[in-house]
Amino acid sequence: MRKKLTKIVTTISDIRCEVDFLSKLHEAGMNVVRCNTAHMTTDSINAIAENTRKVSDKIAILVDTKGPEIRTCFGEAPIKFEAGKTIKVKGDKKGNSTAELLYVDYEGFVNDLNVGNQILIDDGDISLRVTEKNADHLVCTIENNGSIDTLIGDGKGNDVHRAGRKSVNVPGVVTKLPSLTEKDKSFVLWAIDNKIDFIAHSFVRSKADVKEIQDILDEHNSPIKIIAKIENQEGVNNIDEILECVYGVMVARGDLGIEVPCERIPLIQRQLIRKCVEAKRPVIVATQMLHTMIKNPRPTRAEVTDIANAIYYRTDAIMLSGETTYGKYPVECVQTMTNIANEVEPAKDSRNDIPVPHVNGEISAYLAETAVGASRELPIKAILTDSFTGKTARYIAAFRSPVPVYAFAYEPRVARELALSYGVFAEILGESKSKTIREKIENLISEGNLNKTDVIAYIGGSFGTGSGTTSLEIVTVDNFLKKIDKLND
Repeated sequence: MRKKLTKIVTTISDIRCEVDFLSKLHEAGMNVVRCNTAHMTTDSINAIAENTRKVSDKIAILVDTKGPEIRTCFGEAPIKFEAGKTIKVKGDKKGNSTAELLYVDYEGFVNDLNVGNQILIDDGDISLRVTEKNADHLVCTIENNGSIDTLIGDGKGNDVHRAGRKSVNVPGVVTKLPSLTEKDKSFVLWAIDNKIDFIAHSFVRSKADVKEIQDILDEHNSPIKIIAKIENQEGVNNIDEILECVYGVMVARGDLGIEVPCERIPLIQRQLIRKCVEAKRPVIVATQMLHTMIKNPRPTRAEVTDIANAIYYRTDAIMLSGETTYGKYPVECVQTMTNIANEVEPAKDSRNDIPVPHVNGEISAYLAETAVGASRELPIKAILTDSFTGKTARYIAAFRSPVPVYAFAYEPRVARELALSYGVFAEILGESKSKTIREKIENLISEGNLNKTDVIAYIGGSFGTGSGTTSLEIVTVDNFLKKIDKLND
């Protein structure tokens, strides 16, 4: 069976994270587990990390910070909204929301808003308009019917209620929320202690927002990589400086589609993907990719086309949120994404490839481009490389190889970091480079991924030196194994 090259990120809840469940998602095509800390504590997230590691040491874990976001507070279920009626809104994270008084978790909410401002709840599903401002609360007119209570499945055939903790957006309003909350800091420290792979920082507006997290990581000498979530116009405007200081980017279309006119999202998505590919940074497209499959067993045609277009645009990864945290068909969602990727990837038109510049004449970038170019012109079945840092494999991914890239990593962490890179399948090596690479190639043969007569491209350096990428060799698998045997003699 063909290996999909596009990676899949799935959001996992602490109420549904059993090893068997995660194993099924992994078998269906999941590469990265995402934990949304807006709905968790450091205690509740432990089970997700522990169970993920039990499934595979190649699955990366991404912890999503809350960032300067606002959410509704828990309350009675359901909280229904009727167009034309009014509701009070107050900022108090300890408040208990009702149909008459809606609490949000930002204490300064009332101060930052004025009469005429729009408040959008749950990715814009509910719209309120501020008609009166008081010292401690706002009075708002409800502009459409809706509810912040949703009847959902628990993955075991049961329907359950989950109310509250819905997103709140105020388009055009600059809030005074800090980029990194105290809760975020506690999760960053937890991620450091638990050797998590990625931190996705919400609502990144500039490189200064990234620096707040990087300073904490540097203080603890942590190798955790930062993914910047682009969710507003300021982040879009400053994407170049943001890319200079992050590992990758998430195009978080939920809040982005509220903060900017929704008709601009396709263009922004394509622009951000292009910027990331040019900078050789992994990029994730997220939000509502299979939203209807939260309740329904099949996607809409529009959703299938949305996923296909993200792949055509050259994204590294696509992401599921509610579909896998509480939806009725989580495994089917991952399998649907895998099926779409397998259908779309071979049909991509090379004329739409994004030119990727070399970086200061780097040898590894040049060799990566040459190997990918050769794989389009010659009967090359795979590109192989070994890596201490993962950089060469990421460069090959940036040039979007049409064939699988097998990266032999010396550290499990590096292998997991490559779980976000297009077309890269990482294998973890032991201390003996040449002997272990031979074993990994033999495994690829026994698994049916390679034959001894297949032609491969190998990018690497001198065996055992770790001195960087210096050469490209195009050779049959059999002859490459013979070369390794000579080095081992």
